[in-house]
Amino acid sequence: MSVSTSRPTTLYGGQTGRRVTVRDIAAAKERGEKWPMLTAYDALTARVFDDAGIPVLLVGDSAGMVVFGHESTIPVTVDDLIPLTAAVVRGTTRAMVVADLPFGAYQAGVAEALHTGARFLKEAGAHAVKLEGGRRVLPQVEALVAAGIPVMAHLGLTPQSVNAFGGYRVQGRGEDGERLMADAKDLEAAGAFSVVLECVPAELAERVTAALSIPTIGIGAGAGTDAQVLVWQDMAGLTPHTAKFVKKYADVAGVLSGAVQEFAADVVSGAFPGPEHGYR
Repeated sequence: MSVSTSRPTTLYGGQTGRRVTVRDIAAAKERGEKWPMLTAYDALTARVFDDAGIPVLLVGDSAGMVVFGHESTIPVTVDDLIPLTAAVVRGTTRAMVVADLPFGAYQAGVAEALHTGARFLKEAGAHAVKLEGGRRVLPQVEALVAAGIPVMAHLGLTPQSVNAFGGYRVQGRGEDGERLMADAKDLEAAGAFSVVLECVPAELAERVTAALSIPTIGIGAGAGTDAQVLVWQDMAGLTPHTAKFVKKYADVAGVLSGAVQEFAADVVSGAFPGPEHGYR
């Protein structure tokens, strides 16, 4: 049996006929190549993002707000995210699909983290998992990686800890920045293949990026990280209210509203359905 060793010449938009892997992510860091990541929660939009060349898709616990209508990520469960993750995997052929481990699914210890991580790989087909926290989750990261489950770490504003933070605030200023740096180095040593830096000062994110051999993925962390991630509904203008760090690249809400109004008007007037929409 021959083993393919091909790698994409670029992570974004590269074509190899196979899934992006953690080795490809590491190679992009070595090349100094920046790359994009988006969230995804269903097969159809995941297919669009995959076809567009997005190399990594995150099935985030942000589904709590953008899919399920909660005010935070806290209520999301493993059983909520597994079918969403499976749908994203089925809708893609190239992107690495990373599943968020939701609040309460790994904090209790190694055994819980392994059980949850295994469910996402076995039941949903995820290629990696993401969890929040620094030093306190190092045993979970080490155990997951040792079990063959790639781990994306997450530091800075960790939404699952929003109640402890007292709200959604920038993290890592002053002495907290040095603790974040230490956490990032510890997570790398524990085996994480990348780390998300959310809502941290740009200067700190740039220093962390330079200090690590694994990629950093920024969200509200300035331009100095190796990659950038956004919630796709924020990026595409579907979310009514977004954070300062979001750039809207489309007005999907406006397009959808216009289409709905045109459909409704056609139904009311009798213009739809027309003869071409029926059967004989």
